[in-house]
Amino acid sequence: MATRFTLKCARESSGLIPLPNLCIGTWAWGDSKTWNNDSSAARQDLDGAWACMQKQGLNFVDTAEFYGSGESERIIRSLRDASPPEFKSSLVIASKFLPIPWPLSRLMMPSGMVKFCRESLERLGLETMDLYQIHGPVHFVNSIDSMASGLAQCVEEGLTKAVGVSNYSRDEMIKMDEALKKRGMRLASNQVEFSLLRTLPSTGGLLEECKKRGILMMAYSPLGMGRLSGKYTAENPPPSGRRFSNYPMEQLTPLLDTLHKVAGAHGVKPSAVALKWVIQKGAIPLGGVKNAKQAEENAHAASDEWSISDEEMAELEKHSIVGTTSIQWQHG
Repeated sequence: MATRFTLKCARESSGLIPLPNLCIGTWAWGDSKTWNNDSSAARQDLDGAWACMQKQGLNFVDTAEFYGSGESERIIRSLRDASPPEFKSSLVIASKFLPIPWPLSRLMMPSGMVKFCRESLERLGLETMDLYQIHGPVHFVNSIDSMASGLAQCVEEGLTKAVGVSNYSRDEMIKMDEALKKRGMRLASNQVEFSLLRTLPSTGGLLEECKKRGILMMAYSPLGMGRLSGKYTAENPPPSGRRFSNYPMEQLTPLLDTLHKVAGAHGVKPSAVALKWVIQKGAIPLGGVKNAKQAEENAHAASDEWSISDEEMAELEKHSIVGTTSIQWQHG
């Protein structure tokens, strides 16, 4: 049976937002620091990626105020404005609040979060977004309860339909969901690093708790920042600076060999297998795209026309890596 995902609106009476089996991650859009993707040529490539997304029905897009210092949100606005009405109206758009103590207005809850949500909406050219998330569990002087008040205020002012978190541990996620319950709302999502190079969310109980509470787990870096794409080898490693899942490529050879084997059996790319693994585990992967080719490969992963067998899943997981958490950012 094909996996189906939905996004729970903050007010349960508002229902569910249906989603495709894959979200398009836009960290690279307009970014110069990590992805070197801010040239005019890179921007033109995104036109092709967007056209492919329309064709394949990939209408769930995730961004953040931090990505490209707001440029990712501005690019989405430009692409959305030029889209046919039917695709434009079908788009599900998510962004994130960066909980750092600068400027100091960010620390004022709920007004600080509301202010920066409005600024994201202005860059996106929207009056309301579908999902607004806290980018990380670095609250500084703010408790989870006070952050919940900020999310709730964004809902009450009609700025977002659903609210989520990112990088929260199981216990932090539960506290946020319970804090929102007191305000007549629910948590919709938790976005964490989850891939064959970081299976911790499934082995440590986070994924199980998400399913129990009806919280969508969104998986960022599902290709290990390109390491599972089939593009890189021990002889041709990825560029420096790709810090998530930063393992020596020599260590990944058995897993990469298995990815290629499974991909060959299904007539798809290794990247599609790595993304499909996430989907079949019950999470929605954020597949980053920079051009039409990558968007097409992502679409293959989202397709219902093929699936990984139980035996293939077990073989892939035999060579997977559990991964770790960090005090600073990755709690989940």
